[in-house]
Amino acid sequence: MSSTVKSEPSATSQDPRPVGALDRWRPRAASACVWYLRLLALLNVATVLLVPFREQVSEHNEGEYFTPYLMTSGLASAVLSIFLAIAMRRRKRAAWIFNAALGSAFALLYLLAMLVPGEHFVDHPLNYISTVLTCLFVLALFVGRKEFTSKGDRSNPKTAAATFVGGLLFGGLVGSLLVWATNALNGAGFWDLFRYSVGRMITITPSLHLRSVISAPTWVDAAINTMGGLLFLLVLYTAFRSPRGTELQTAEDEAKLRGLLEKQGERDSLGYFALRRDKAVIFSPSGKAAVTYRVIGGVSLASGDPIGDPEAWPGAIDAWLAEAREHAWAPAVMGASEEAGVIYARHGLDALELGDEAIVELDEFSLDGRAMRVVRQAYNRVKRAGYTVRIRRHEDISEEEMARLVARADEWRDGATERGFSMALGRLGDPGDGRCVMLECHDGGGELQALLSFVPWGPDGLSLDLMRRARDTENGLMEFMVIELLQRAEEVGLKRVSLNFAMFRSVFERGSRLGAGPVLRLWRSVLGFFSRWWQIESLYRANAKYRPIWEPRYLLFEKSSEIPRIGIASARAEGFIVAPTMPALFRRRHAGAAVVAPRVPVGARDGKE
Repeated sequence: MSSTVKSEPSATSQDPRPVGALDRWRPRAASACVWYLRLLALLNVATVLLVPFREQVSEHNEGEYFTPYLMTSGLASAVLSIFLAIAMRRRKRAAWIFNAALGSAFALLYLLAMLVPGEHFVDHPLNYISTVLTCLFVLALFVGRKEFTSKGDRSNPKTAAATFVGGLLFGGLVGSLLVWATNALNGAGFWDLFRYSVGRMITITPSLHLRSVISAPTWVDAAINTMGGLLFLLVLYTAFRSPRGTELQTAEDEAKLRGLLEKQGERDSLGYFALRRDKAVIFSPSGKAAVTYRVIGGVSLASGDPIGDPEAWPGAIDAWLAEAREHAWAPAVMGASEEAGVIYARHGLDALELGDEAIVELDEFSLDGRAMRVVRQAYNRVKRAGYTVRIRRHEDISEEEMARLVARADEWRDGATERGFSMALGRLGDPGDGRCVMLECHDGGGELQALLSFVPWGPDGLSLDLMRRARDTENGLMEFMVIELLQRAEEVGLKRVSLNFAMFRSVFERGSRLGAGPVLRLWRSVLGFFSRWWQIESLYRANAKYRPIWEPRYLLFEKSSEIPRIGIASARAEGFIVAPTMPALFRRRHAGAAVVAPRVPVGARDGKE
């Protein structure tokens, strides 16, 4: 692999210009705003936990004293400070507007209070400190204004307002029911109960009239306050959430990607999976390279290597990162090769090894020798049982026959959830995928018992997409089919095959060796435990039988703190975490070219996952 890649001009490149003092101070001012909010969040949490500190802060918020911006003795201020610190760290424009408006109002109010003649605000030194800190925060906001460029969803303000009103109505009704069932006094009507509940949700002290007709138990008040806190969190989330990223590939985008794959498709075995229609695509300025991705939970999740000419990769990566920062998405890449990982690293992404991809080179594969004895025996046993394999391109299969194969594949799938994102196409039988290869395995009686589907990997390679089989078939059936493909490679002009992806392969391999350290052995034991459900070790063992070339694959990310968020987004993309929705419950799995369902997860492309 070459260590130097000549790149085209990137999407974000600009002519060098002199950097002024204000330009140098902008990022510092923006960071100062974030750290101010983090400190305030910590202090507000301390007021909640420490009673003497809370009483002292409450005292300074009354009468002749006041505290800095957002410094109160309430849990609501602590939560608000945390949310604003996170949003400001992601450089969200909406958070800047909120802080600029509210902070400026507080700063102006404090300055006016200090200038009012005859008042005693000027007599306490803490008021000077509060005024200076608040004004410095507002000044830092305006100095760093241009740093906060991340766009929010245009619907956020309306959604937040609707959430607030709807939440108050729902909480008020539920609270009214609870208060009505537990009220120790008489004379309260529905309107009194509703006002009492809504007031408790927004921490308004009940009026004298309400206290004279309502006496609710402590647990009821606590339940209403909890609903108010949850509503507060939900409103904050809807107000500052990132855009969802609904733009997907168009027919024109897909045609461009196919053109790039025809020229450079042999570089990456995962390249063809970029054609999934639940991915968006962004091209380099020259159009010679592209990054495909999907936005999930505020994460812009790309997969595999960029498509196209490596010299144009930096331009596509710059454009993808610029879009992610514009919308405050966390950029991440699943399953990148080492070559692409080096290029991504030059753009500020860190790498974490996920595992290894098993690649079999046909000119190096042989069933001979002691090392292949187990595979050879399994192959011969299945062959003697009368099983046969038929190998065809998808374009050579009639529409009616393909429909039957798709139906059997759905029937054999384990579970209702389709899985896959980075190593699965998710649309078996689509007319546009005619160059894909289908392996059909029949028993001695001619009954179909298993299917394998491969996508093209350049002009002479295949990459595994789908594995399905009936549950009552012979052991070793999949090995039999793979070996049949390898031995009959000339039928489809095959020179290399990409099989399953083995997560943490190196852990299993090194952890079983003599002299492995205690940490490595413990890590191997933990992965072995989870393999009972997720086939981590079994996939490594299954692919190691073919003595493949192991090619490492990496997870790329910008900040280590985003890894949990990226992990959840990846699990959602692959189908491990599914949020049930009405459209998902009634969606047809194979309804034609326009319908795409994710099929198989990274590291679990067997139909018996």
